[in-house]
Amino acid sequence: MLCKGFAPLLGDRAKVLILGSMPGAESIRQNQYYAFERNSFWWIMGELFGASWELPYEQRVTRLTDSGIAVWDVLASCQREGSLDSAIDQGSEVVNDFIGLLQEHPIELILLNGGKAKQAWKRSVQPIMAEHGLELQCLKMPSTSPAYAAMKVEAKLEKWRAALSATRQFPVLKSE
Repeated sequence: MLCKGFAPLLGDRAKVLILGSMPGAESIRQNQYYAFERNSFWWIMGELFGASWELPYEQRVTRLTDSGIAVWDVLASCQREGSLDSAIDQGSEVVNDFIGLLQEHPIELILLNGGKAKQAWKRSVQPIMAEHGLELQCLKMPSTSPAYAAMKVEAKLEKWRAALSATRQFPVLKSE
């Protein structure tokens, strides 16, 4: 099945770009990033920026973008059955226009949400970036997907908190 991604969630102050691989089936159905309720993305963003799952989607998006966080996916489209990254047909992957985005927005850090996002970025986007003389710090983060069960959600939160706290202008909410 052909899957198509979404436009980026992007505000005027975007400094960090969080990249997944491709929205899952539930996200596509709802036309919302990270819509599957067992995905910990919005729980983590709620803990860090007050963009919790309980808020309406538009308010979550506003909280993130007002905090300088942008959200997008590495892939613009691909063939995939179901929602798992492992089901993506690598030969069908089409990446998003990162050159265009980065020419318009002063992104300073890219956080790759999981292994598939990192793999697709490294294979298909990094060479294009190098051709244009663009280099950004990219960190692979633990996937917020429930399919990545090797790490507890609390440990994922602390990894995300550490990565975002290390960037100078992102005041994340302190852990209690």
